[in-house]
Amino acid sequence: MTVATAPKPKPTSKRKRRWTEQDLLNLPNDGRKYELVNGRLIEVPTGFRHGVLSAELTVRLHPYVKPWGVVCDSSTGFRTPDGNIRSPDVSVVRKERLPEGKLPVGFFDGVPDLAVEIISPSEKSRDILAKVGEYLEAGAQEVWLLFPERQQVHRYRANLEVEVLHADDTLTGGALMPDFAVRVGDLFVE
Repeated sequence: MTVATAPKPKPTSKRKRRWTEQDLLNLPNDGRKYELVNGRLIEVPTGFRHGVLSAELTVRLHPYVKPWGVVCDSSTGFRTPDGNIRSPDVSVVRKERLPEGKLPVGFFDGVPDLAVEIISPSEKSRDILAKVGEYLEAGAQEVWLLFPERQQVHRYRANLEVEVLHADDTLTGGALMPDFAVRVGDLFVE
């Protein structure tokens, strides 16, 4: 006689929590930077050097942008058309795109005209490129990736043109900021 046993139930998979914009807003101020990407909360690497480089670039950009736009720091959230909340390390938005000409209190609806990301060694290429694509697809004119370890800037334009600039090359502001120019190596002086 054979005794049959009931099949073991399959373990129920735990459903991953889908984070919302409100969840992001309700996070405690723990000194970390987060983005909301496809319903997931993503911690974005930052550090002291990261902050200094971001502040230095902001100071350099400000005089060129102030007459026609605003420069934002990494605490500024941009709501992309697919509902993600991105926070570039430095960003530029033309004043004509501000709702009713005023600074929004919450997240900005849309992406910046220029998004700048300072890349940490721990960041994965596929995540970086996905972010670049998301900015450009949503209307950014340019995305600059700063690589402190290599002293390089990778400049992506809306027409999908990519330019790799090295320490002795000059980064210009293109059509958005025609008078802006800086030697790439000067962006990484410590």
